[in-house]
Amino acid sequence: MNDNNMQPSGSEVETARQIAKDMGVALEIVPVTSTNRVPYLLTQKVDMVVSVFGITPEREKVVSFSLPYTSVLSVVAGPQGASIKGFADLSGKRIAATRGTTNDQELTKGVPKDAQIVRFDDDATLITAQLSGQLDYIATAPALIDTINRKDPARKLETKFVMKVFPIGVGVRKEDTRLREWLDQWVRTNLKNGRLNEIFKKWHGNTLPDEIMKNAQ
Repeated sequence: MNDNNMQPSGSEVETARQIAKDMGVALEIVPVTSTNRVPYLLTQKVDMVVSVFGITPEREKVVSFSLPYTSVLSVVAGPQGASIKGFADLSGKRIAATRGTTNDQELTKGVPKDAQIVRFDDDATLITAQLSGQLDYIATAPALIDTINRKDPARKLETKFVMKVFPIGVGVRKEDTRLREWLDQWVRTNLKNGRLNEIFKKWHGNTLPDEIMKNAQ
């Protein structure tokens, strides 16, 4: 996301800055959308993707990932008081999702046929749609729900159910094996020294789950 000065901000931005600092290189942040992350990597518009990049079998066919350095919940959220406990309860509902994300993919697999998925090209547009009251339900990560609630406390969105938990890694091109090996060691080191846990707690309010911390070994 962007901060009040319209500068890139968030846990992934802070992670990217720490990688660049430890690598001893200047950082250039290239804004991406969920759908162009892989094309930008493959066409060398970026050298790595640090952008809540969920590790999935489909993506691993075309790019490589570092060891997971964090994880993200893929959830469905809605207004307080709405009785939504699973996919079946979304029958006849309109649900927002960011196009091409793991949230979009999990929602598409799970919702009843009469549910309508309204897709947006990026999270910023999704947030705007939510704040304008266009849609009551959203498939996303908890951090985005918190952002919406901070911008408009009257929305009072809350997580209704978890669709899936995804490990998050740094994406690189398959041929960049030395870079991936460096990133793997970087992940181990910064999980062990607590730096990645500090970043996660700062932005998400929780400590990293055990399944991520085991990568410190």
